[in-house]
Amino acid sequence: MRILLVEDDPALAGSLRQGLQQMGFAVESCQDGSEADAMLSLRAFDVVVLDLGLPGLSGMEVLRRLRKRGATTPVLVLTARDALQDRVAGLKAGADDYVLKPFDFEELEARLQALLRRTQSERAGYLEAGGLRLDKRSRQAFFEHQPLMLSSREVAVLELLMSRCGRVVGKDQLAEHLTGLEEEIGPNAVEVYVHRLRRKLEPFGISVRTLRGLGYLLEKND
Repeated sequence: MRILLVEDDPALAGSLRQGLQQMGFAVESCQDGSEADAMLSLRAFDVVVLDLGLPGLSGMEVLRRLRKRGATTPVLVLTARDALQDRVAGLKAGADDYVLKPFDFEELEARLQALLRRTQSERAGYLEAGGLRLDKRSRQAFFEHQPLMLSSREVAVLELLMSRCGRVVGKDQLAEHLTGLEEEIGPNAVEVYVHRLRRKLEPFGISVRTLRGLGYLLEKND
């Protein structure tokens, strides 16, 4: 699998490159945001590891341009910015996951493997999370082979939450996702559909947690 590593710290880039090659990746790397943008516009990669603090274009701008071109390449962001607002901004711009600096390579490896598993399942036409499985073709959801009786709106909410499992999904993102089904959806309607879905998932130990002012988080109860 091909990975693009974008990191401007030579020492960190060297150690990451070695570790990623040991994972079996064919690694290409660069240290400048403008160069990364050019490489991503010309070549296909299986995953991108992207630092935010780059010379030239910022990592955030590289990410925005990638998504604007319609690319669905999974992107794992490296950042020293630990403010929640920064993480939420990155996820809204199209990041798939975050690793905060400093980090152990084992954490990066685990997150990359989880990201690739999720991407592979999406390409196969289904999503999986915490015992849940959603067939994207039939629009049918299951919990450990037991079918769930969900409306089309509830399936749409579940689809977005599962595709970002473990990460916050903003109310505006859900509204935009639901609007594609029919008429424009407002914040109050989003709350109604989330409430209905939450009630149907709770018996299976799956919760949709509300993070006030941020959005919703799908997670498995302990």
